[in-house]
Amino acid sequence: MTDDAEVVWRPDPAAVARSRMAEFRAWLRDEGLVDAADYDELWRWSVAEPGPFWGAIARFFDVAFHTPADDVLPDVVMPGARWFPGATLNYAEQALRAGDGRGDGDLAVVFRREDGLRSELTFGELRRQVAAVRAALVSAGVGRGDRVAALVPNAPETLVAFLATASLGAVWSSCSPDFGVRAAADRFAQISPVVLVTCDGYVYNGKQVDVRPTVAALRAQLPTLRAVVAFPFGGSAVPNALAWDDLLAEHEGAALEFEPVPFDHPLWVLYSSGTTGLPKGIVQGHGGIVLEHLKSAGLQLDLKPGERFFWFTTTGWMMWNFLVGGLLVGSTVVLFDGSPGHPSLRSLWDLAAEERVSVFGTSAPFVQACLKDGLTLDPSALPSLRAVGSTGAPLSTDGFRWLSRNLGPSVQIASLSGGTDACTAFVGPAPDVPVWLGELSRPALGAALAAFNEAGHPVIGEVGELVLTAPMPSMPVSFWGDEDGSRLRAAYFEDFPGVWRHGDWVTITPRGSAVIHGRSDSTLNRGGVRMGTAEFYRVVESHPAVLDSLVIDTSSATVTDGELLCFLVLAPGASLAEVEPSLRATLRAELSPRHVPDRFLVVDDVPRTLTGKKCEVPVKRILAGVAPDQAVSREALRNPAALDPFVTLAAR
Repeated sequence: MTDDAEVVWRPDPAAVARSRMAEFRAWLRDEGLVDAADYDELWRWSVAEPGPFWGAIARFFDVAFHTPADDVLPDVVMPGARWFPGATLNYAEQALRAGDGRGDGDLAVVFRREDGLRSELTFGELRRQVAAVRAALVSAGVGRGDRVAALVPNAPETLVAFLATASLGAVWSSCSPDFGVRAAADRFAQISPVVLVTCDGYVYNGKQVDVRPTVAALRAQLPTLRAVVAFPFGGSAVPNALAWDDLLAEHEGAALEFEPVPFDHPLWVLYSSGTTGLPKGIVQGHGGIVLEHLKSAGLQLDLKPGERFFWFTTTGWMMWNFLVGGLLVGSTVVLFDGSPGHPSLRSLWDLAAEERVSVFGTSAPFVQACLKDGLTLDPSALPSLRAVGSTGAPLSTDGFRWLSRNLGPSVQIASLSGGTDACTAFVGPAPDVPVWLGELSRPALGAALAAFNEAGHPVIGEVGELVLTAPMPSMPVSFWGDEDGSRLRAAYFEDFPGVWRHGDWVTITPRGSAVIHGRSDSTLNRGGVRMGTAEFYRVVESHPAVLDSLVIDTSSATVTDGELLCFLVLAPGASLAEVEPSLRATLRAELSPRHVPDRFLVVDDVPRTLTGKKCEVPVKRILAGVAPDQAVSREALRNPAALDPFVTLAAR
């Protein structure tokens, strides 16, 4: 780790001067709170004084409190921090109130589907539809604290239903319609929903998929349902459901009202992957999400009123919740439903050009796929684009180079990392900090990020556990059903008391940037040399014949000399005999001799969760002899049949 890393993007001084970050720093100075000369000074103040910082965020963005808070943060403790006690507000009111680019005629939503379907909603239309659906939910008996579950595509109707739910103080929870019955029921049955919002089908990779059988089976497993509301996404009616268009017509002209709720009142329930048991229901509050997403969208991404904000996501991934937070700062959210690769990997880039997207968000695997496909882009076709966000996995240095080469020096490469647990990024971009090759620019404001060694001491320039040493308001209010908080404490606070352990390996560089190395529970520990899996995949998947890979270190506390196994998905026509020698030589040269696998094995597919993450830990447990049904829930996988070769290997 050196201090002379390649810079792939530099802030433009004129753009920095126009940024909301510069405006915020000037406001803080005028208010007598802090005179921060640059981002780093501002970050140090934000984590040293979390109460004043988050109070300043609320005031700067003019959060619409109904009842003011008694204090911002009476005690800086984790777990158990109490934010803005006594305050009441409503997320939907903050997202839908007029001003800051949210006039009735201002554009709120652009929707695109892979088959060419397109629609728009102005803020005025969005408010009217939310009011109508809110009235429909009330007529179905939905009130404050009730749960509304949704098996839905990334469509305008989904956004309307969410905002209507939030306006009532009811609790939202969504899954993508490609979730199977068991996967959806494992999530929704925990929260006892009273209404299910759904559709008849969706379009993916050129095919129409009918989800009505899934809806029928899911209803049978949710006995608390009082009503099902369905919109015709594929053009057909859902039997025994309230029709969306009928509800809009019936409640046309309803008043748009907002239920004031306490700061930590549940807004939504997100879920862990559920690969090793029932998914954990992660509850986040109205106030914490409002503040965190105002900061993330308004300061870190510098989104402004009227700018168009896109992220490729489904409703089963926290990035959907993050994306709709763009409404909080008055930006236009661009929703897309379908395959990112249909009819080609150029499709989303064409969407960005046609819809004049300013901030384009995607995943590291998508960038890697574009690179492997040899895709080239014309920067002049994307004149509105100023930042490309990447998350979901560490972005490789090759991915950085591909983005830089294809988008030009004016587009910021905004690689970020965080988690569903807080529905945000802990480390990522800022408008006034450079981007270095392979690195995430800075810890986010308010995120007291550190790398801890095994003794619990912060380290610089070394791989350590990613931790947060101070609370953030979007951290979970609770896990659903975890009445005494024991599961939440076990998830984050067992290793370092009073400190949040996130479960990622990270290196904080001497210049203050960060490198994410992958999950710390799937680390490669060979001869005492620890390495995250991200570095391994960067090397292996740069080979043109390798489509995907999975690396497993079978060593453990009791088996210190286990094998290092590398499973490869090869391109058609490629053979292991041709590929393996090259991989061995490259891994030896770029990583270390200790990180050359003992064996390479070819598989047809790599098992992934429903949100696309590689199943490293479940496969390791299967290979260690754990019964497959105890190691992983197949219903939590996008491709459950991909497990079969690993089960067969373990049986040998």
